Amino acid sequence: MSMVAASISNTRAWVPYCGPGADPASLLTDWNLDPPLLLALAAAAVWIGMKFVRTRHGGAAAGAWLVLFALFVTPLCAMSAALFSVRVANHIALVAAAAPLLAAAMGQVRAIERGAGFATIAIGAHVAVFWLWHGPAPYAFALSYDAGYWLMQLSLLVTAIGFWRCVGARCDRPVARASILTGFVAQMGFLGALIAFAPEPLYIPHFATTAPWELSPLADQQLAGLLMWVPGMVPYLAVLVVVVRRWFVRLNAESPA
Repeated sequence: MSMVAASISNTRAWVPYCGPGADPASLLTDWNLDPPLLLALAAAAVWIGMKFVRTRHGGAAAGAWLVLFALFVTPLCAMSAALFSVRVANHIALVAAAAPLLAAAMGQVRAIERGAGFATIAIGAHVAVFWLWHGPAPYAFALSYDAGYWLMQLSLLVTAIGFWRCVGARCDRPVARASILTGFVAQMGFLGALIAFAPEPLYIPHFATTAPWELSPLADQQLAGLLMWVPGMVPYLAVLVVVVRRWFVRLNAESPA
């Protein structure tokens, strides 16, 4: 633990966008009322109401808005500043809940998104961004500056939308869809395992914020890895099960009696 203490003493005061970090006593009052964020969410709500209220994509758009509101306005934002495990949970919700809902709200996939080249670039970009922001140094940068924080969040969200658009573009290619989902599950599980089994804490911004939650930085990090390793894969596996099931139904329907 001496290495942790030394790192804390040599680190500047970490004040991420969501604040210095919630503790159990102040949790219910730690709402993020940042005016530009609230204005952006209000504008998005009006736009969704005007564009989607009478369409079949209205539910997906409204659901995505609710997820984003929960992640960035409610005390979940302040908790993610205190605990790396909550940050990972927030990222999972961002890429596996908000992003597919937004992808669904966009409706029909464009012809260019059906190409193998676009799919390779979009999926590769999302995997690269996902690994980048869970690296200790880029993560510390994101929690040091508001611009870095929003760069992290927006790059995760935008590339995740591209990922889910590619999955949707291959509705008539179940093998391709299954391969994309299986590959992403595998790499997410591997990253989660690396985080969970690291022998020492890696994420400096949380070295001094986990104690009020009765967690050591290492225990918080291990919990984060487990969340990514197991629950984080559930949405992708659920979609994979649906894809495989529909594939078998289709094969049975096409097979001669």
